[in-house]
Amino acid sequence: MLTGAERPILHGYFRSSCSWRVRIAFALKGIEFDQVPVNLIKDGGQQLTDQYKQLNPMQQVPAVHIDGIILSQSLAVIQYLEETRPGPRLLPADPVKRAQVRMVSDIIASGIQPLQNLCVLQKIGAEKAQWAQHFIQRGFEALEPILKETAGKYCIGDEISMADICLVPQVYNADRFKVDVDQFPTIKRLNQTLMELDAFKVSHPSCQPDTPADMRA
Repeated sequence: MLTGAERPILHGYFRSSCSWRVRIAFALKGIEFDQVPVNLIKDGGQQLTDQYKQLNPMQQVPAVHIDGIILSQSLAVIQYLEETRPGPRLLPADPVKRAQVRMVSDIIASGIQPLQNLCVLQKIGAEKAQWAQHFIQRGFEALEPILKETAGKYCIGDEISMADICLVPQVYNADRFKVDVDQFPTIKRLNQTLMELDAFKVSHPSCQPDTPADMRA
């Protein structure tokens, strides 16, 4: 039985973009949390077990125990934290900037990342690297001119937001699938700036409890 007094528990995977988004949000808000690793590869994928399906019927990560409830979908978790926890804003007060944050977040979380998600790539088979490159390239070609207009120090103006939380894991995936990020100077600059911040460093896939030894920083 879940109670609201417990520390949040993140069921996730070290290299999952969606899990990383939630880790960044926890770090930015200064929220202490526990992690339960869900290995997406081992034993055919621990997310596919009946036990995990009870936490997240979509059988994806993350699933988050918080305030006596279970939430899935990283943007829903982030917006719940924004609405229930103090600390730095993750959504701007200004309605135009707030809409821009959601637009950029959705481009990444709905228009890019799902197309190179593990369950999709497993279906693609031998062409999976080229498939991932194509859709990341396509997405970044759309994102670059948008960010060129909206960015200040960060994705939307000069305050960190949910858009930044989404951007950094996607750039990590771009590097992983050998997309040339130099083509996208605004995206590259923003990523470099954000990766100087502690919240993005401590949440990085290279330093999580389930990070394999050969991938640790």
